[in-house]
Amino acid sequence: MVDDPYDFGQIAAANALNDVYAMGGRPLLAMNIVCFPECGELELLKEILAGGLAKIKEAGALLVGGHSVDDNEPKYGLAVTGLVKPSRLIGNGGARSGDMLFLTKPLGSGIITTAMKAEMASGEASRDAIQWMSTLNRAACEAMQEVGAHAATDVTGFGLAGHLLEMAASSQVQIEVFADKLQFMREARDYAGMGLIPGGAYRNRDYMQDRVEYQGKIDPTVIDLIFSPETSGGMVIAIAEERADLFKQALRERNCPVNIIGRVRENQSHKITISG
Repeated sequence: MVDDPYDFGQIAAANALNDVYAMGGRPLLAMNIVCFPECGELELLKEILAGGLAKIKEAGALLVGGHSVDDNEPKYGLAVTGLVKPSRLIGNGGARSGDMLFLTKPLGSGIITTAMKAEMASGEASRDAIQWMSTLNRAACEAMQEVGAHAATDVTGFGLAGHLLEMAASSQVQIEVFADKLQFMREARDYAGMGLIPGGAYRNRDYMQDRVEYQGKIDPTVIDLIFSPETSGGMVIAIAEERADLFKQALRERNCPVNIIGRVRENQSHKITISG
């Protein structure tokens, strides 16, 4: 999804490490998983691994080895082990009625990378997306542990809608998304309006169509972005309303985006409502 091998390594590593942060944990150990052609340029592989190692070090984890496979298509990722006290484990099933939902990164990486593949993304938009995709969710994790989150999930391949549906079903609640409060990466809405939508967005929407309701007038490009897959996306965190201001402060202290994007409703329909 990106041309620079170092950036590729950073994004892949952040995506893997963020799975631990999504549950309130701390990454401890990481192992490289690499597929690379035997006749490929080893300098490219070196840069991919260097990018991954930089993120592992940033997370305070240790690289303890890995596995490599001869493959025509380069692939890279991490198997990550983390630690969390059982009493501090944060899953996606604890959201409660009245909770406010925070999203810690803007949406749009799937749209931007689709534009990049089509060679239609500007340099500014590409750099913005790469920066967000390579950002660890460490700060958001620390903030939610400090304040006490009820539930959390990272936003990846199922898009914002898909991961919120998982939270709604696991918590046996209904979730309302404030479409007009969502934040987006630079130029993401422009590219969505041009039809540069990843195929996964359509599959996500088709799969979830019976469990999503709409209220009010909503820009179609915003709906596309809500269903679009994200790579190394932010975290959706459910915080009790009376602790929302404390959480905002905790996020600001860590230079993390403060964006309330919805609310948890007391309803066992396990659906989400997108309101304009």
